[in-house]
Amino acid sequence: MKVNFVDLKAQYLSIKDEIDGAIRDVIDKTAFAGGPFVADFENDFASFCNCKYSIGTSSGTSALWLALLGLGVGQGDEVITSPNTFIATAEAISLCGAKPVFVDVDQQTYNINPALVEKAITSKTKVILPVHLYGQMADMDAILKIARKHGLRVVEDACQAHGAKYKGHCAGSMGDAGCFSFYPGKNLGAYGEAGAVVTNNAELVEKLRVFRDHGQQKKYYHSIVGWNCRMDGMQGAILKVKLKHLWQWNKSRRENAKLYNSYLKGMTDITTPKEADGREHVYHIYAVRTSRRDELMSDLAKQNIYCGIHYPVPLHLQKAYEFLGYKEGDFPVAEQIANEQVSLPMYAELTSQEIQYVCDKIKELRN
Repeated sequence: MKVNFVDLKAQYLSIKDEIDGAIRDVIDKTAFAGGPFVADFENDFASFCNCKYSIGTSSGTSALWLALLGLGVGQGDEVITSPNTFIATAEAISLCGAKPVFVDVDQQTYNINPALVEKAITSKTKVILPVHLYGQMADMDAILKIARKHGLRVVEDACQAHGAKYKGHCAGSMGDAGCFSFYPGKNLGAYGEAGAVVTNNAELVEKLRVFRDHGQQKKYYHSIVGWNCRMDGMQGAILKVKLKHLWQWNKSRRENAKLYNSYLKGMTDITTPKEADGREHVYHIYAVRTSRRDELMSDLAKQNIYCGIHYPVPLHLQKAYEFLGYKEGDFPVAEQIANEQVSLPMYAELTSQEIQYVCDKIKELRN
């Protein structure tokens, strides 16, 4: 049996007629750049996230960047975030001219550790940027309490957490803004690059509309120097179709995670993900920890089981950020996770037979 890490074709085939119809509509109406298909998706996605507004962007990276810019982050400011995330989180901070300030993460959830955040705050701190890693929200009550105490903004990096919840609150809805990526492999994935910012702040949303469209409030009238960060019409139409299925897909991912947990229970060298109290994890990634990660991945590949690593080098040890002066040992939990985690196959269409096969092979290889 072959088990892929992700299978985008399986998802497409399950909704092929809807997707093909949406693509034809865009072509028939030649609404390719922004336009009504994007606006329709924005309305639907704002409702999905229980927010007043949603702004479609060209990617999750641009969503993070524009949200920070819209909240006034600029040269000389500092933004606190975690080091075990995709580099886009820190890139967005750097592109504003600000400095990423890293804080170690929780041993159980792998999200930013609120107990360490307050110690990292300085007079230059402007924003706390928690990453809802792998599909589980960070401890937002604690983070928001710290932010209010110090007069800071909170931007949620929800790029992996479409539909995740924290005590009933939707990912993206608790901070000043929430940022999403619709990269094809995400729980809600486009057929190309796309992203979105959600917010309840009317002033912020108007800034973002101008920023993403060359600084113009109407065509050819430019109030600021902006950028081209628009979502295209094709992606808007595709995402609108897929959004209708997202709750069910997330439910399937959660059921798949439960199967993995049950089959792997009791294995001494395998640590399965922990879902914290009050959270609803949507398992964009199902990552386990093992002291023999590379050996396990290699052995599973020989059995036609394909896995991944998220992320092998934490950001504070990346060459791109060596100028920040961090060194090995500064964030021991994030570093340990980076050395031990392996992401097992996870997608809504994964079958129970495939999950059992993966787990059986892991047990064979570990005996």
